[in-house]
Amino acid sequence: MTSPLAAQPPANAGLAEAIRGDMPDLMALYRDLHQHPELSMQETRSAGLLAAEARRLGFAVTEHVGGTGVVAVMENGPGPVVLLRADMDALPVAEQTGLPFASAARGTTREGLATAIMHACGHDTHMATWVGTARRLAAMKSQWSGTLVMIAQPGEETSQGAAAMIADGLFTRFPRPNVAIAFHDAATLPAGIIGYAPGPAMANVDSVDLTVRGVGGHGAAPNTTRDPIVLAARIVTSLQTLVSRELDPLDSAVVTVGSFQAGTKHNIIPDEARLLITVRSYTPEIRRQLLDGIARIARGEAIAAGLPEDRMPEMTVREAEATPATVNTDAITQSTTALFRSHFGEDRVRATRPVMAGEDFGRYRLAVPGMESLLFWVGGVPQDRWDAVRGDPAQLPSLHSPFWAPDAEKVISTATEAMTVAALGALGRR
Repeated sequence: MTSPLAAQPPANAGLAEAIRGDMPDLMALYRDLHQHPELSMQETRSAGLLAAEARRLGFAVTEHVGGTGVVAVMENGPGPVVLLRADMDALPVAEQTGLPFASAARGTTREGLATAIMHACGHDTHMATWVGTARRLAAMKSQWSGTLVMIAQPGEETSQGAAAMIADGLFTRFPRPNVAIAFHDAATLPAGIIGYAPGPAMANVDSVDLTVRGVGGHGAAPNTTRDPIVLAARIVTSLQTLVSRELDPLDSAVVTVGSFQAGTKHNIIPDEARLLITVRSYTPEIRRQLLDGIARIARGEAIAAGLPEDRMPEMTVREAEATPATVNTDAITQSTTALFRSHFGEDRVRATRPVMAGEDFGRYRLAVPGMESLLFWVGGVPQDRWDAVRGDPAQLPSLHSPFWAPDAEKVISTATEAMTVAALGALGRR
C-alpha cells in the first residue's frame, strides 16, 4: 500500500476554476441548510440531502449510521483509505443575523425544551463543503488511487455523534482509514484564511456534577446545621488552586463552576447544594489530575466542615458527554500544511494557537490506533468587519453567537479547495 504521507503533491491545475463553477449550486444548498437547521441527532433532512448528492456522484452510500449519520465510500484502486468528515447539527439558538434566509425553525431538545434552532456554529458551511469536495474528488478520479470515505456526522454539539457512528460499526462495516481530515469555520480568522494548530488543537472537555451534602435547619440557628452553601462556596474557592497552584505554569487547563444551585427560601439552610463544573485540558494526564483534584478538594473541605462519612460530597463525571482532545498528528499536519502553502500561498496559511473548546472529531483517532488525523480552520469573518475592528475577534460575534454570519461563499470555496487538496495529498497517485 502506498503511504498516505509519502504521496507527492497532486496536480491541482484548474481546481479553483472548477469550484467557482460549483459555487452557485453550493451556495443554494448552503442557504437551504441554513434555513432548515436540525438539532443534534435529529438531522434527518440534512442527511438525506447529502446522501442523495453522494449517490448521484457514484459513491456507495449507507444512511442511518449511528442514528442519522451518512457514510459514502468511493473505491478507486489500491492505496490509502482517507476519511473526510463534516458535522450536520445546529444549535438551540434564536437567530439574530438579519440574513434574508435566516432560520425560523423550531424544535425540541433531548431535554424536552422547545427552542428556536440556528446554524450558529457554521455546520451548514461544513455540509456544503462536503458536497463540493465530493464533487471535485469524484471528477478527479484519474488523479488519485485509494479509497475515499466521506462521513456526514450527527450530534457533534452534544458529543454524541462520533461515538454513535463508531459504535454502529464505522470502522468495521466500512474501510478502516489511515488518515482522517476535517475542517471547521473560524470566527477568529478573516474569511479565506486557513489556520492550523500542530499537536493538541482542541481540548478534553468533562462535565462534572458535584452534590455537596450538609445538615439543614433554620437560618436563625446555624449552629444546629452543617451549611452546604458555605461548604460549597469553600469548594468553589479552593478549586481555583488546581490550575494556579498545582499545574506546571506552562501547562494549560480550565476549571469553571458554571452553576451553583442551593436552597429555596431566605431563612432555610438546605440539606444540599449542587455545583456543575466544566474541566478542560489537553492531555490525559492533566485531565486525570484535575478530576482527582476536584474529588480530593471536595472531600477535604467536607471533612474540615465536620461532615460525617455518610455525608461526604458525591461527584459524578458525565463520561458519556466527555469530549477527548483533538490532536493534529505530526506527519499529516506537516505534509498537508506544506501543500496548503504551496497551493494557496504563505499569506493564506497561518499557525494558530489551540483552543479550549471541545470537538468530538478526536474520537476517531482514538478508535483507530496509528491513524493520522488533522482538523484545520477556515476563517469566516467578513473582511470588512475584520478590518473595522483591526483584527480583534473579541469585538466580533463568536461561534455559537446568534449573530454569527460568516462570509459563507469565501468559507465554502476555500474549504472545498483545501479539503480537496488535503485529500489528494493523502491519497495515492495514479
